[in-house]
Amino acid sequence: MTMDTNGMMEKEEIFSKVLRAGRRTYFFDVRSTKAGDYYLTVTESKKFTNDDGSFHYKKHKIYLYKEDFSEFNTILKEMTDYIINEKGDEVISERHQKDFKKEEYGDADETSVTDEAPKSAERFTDIDFDDI
Repeated sequence: MTMDTNGMMEKEEIFSKVLRAGRRTYFFDVRSTKAGDYYLTVTESKKFTNDDGSFHYKKHKIYLYKEDFSEFNTILKEMTDYIINEKGDEVISERHQKDFKKEEYGDADETSVTDEAPKSAERFTDIDFDDI
């Protein structure tokens, strides 16, 4: 263990990898339990710019233990395969495509706007989890 800048004891990483993805960085770290077994932490760090030009990072961390690896990997593969099979591997988003157009609800000649939610799956709006 090492001492961090706040005087707190910090566990040393056994093995680490970094994935930089735009404003996000993902850290994959193998760490050791008190008993000497290994587990994985995955940390998402996202950079935010303040109004004054300074910036800060928000971090989210998950801990994965060996007893969960098999089921986690199975579900992760199932979910990623589903996304690729349904939408392909090309990124479809307002941020990544200059000619991206949001779908509008209703007919083109419709003039009234309601607060009513769309009732069919065809009118589903993709959300960006950054907004949550």
